[in-house]
Amino acid sequence: MNGHEHYWFFGYWWIFPLVMMFFCFLFMRGWRGRWRCWSGPFQGSGDSPMDILDKRYARGEVDQQEYEEKRKVLDTRV
Repeated sequence: MNGHEHYWFFGYWWIFPLVMMFFCFLFMRGWRGRWRCWSGPFQGSGDSPMDILDKRYARGEVDQQEYEEKRKVLDTRV
């Protein structure tokens, strides 16, 4: 041994941080994709519950009695 064998490993020290950054990138990309899915269809269209009720009444999905009952419930929640 001429004393230079231990430099073989130390010459590649920069690979470890590079690999760790790569895995962090993949991990964060996966979480961002999940966040995007979570904020998708479950968030709704941004309409308030009263707007949704008005639209359902206008389309004829609920009758006047049911509309008035649900409107009273929604008014007391505010």
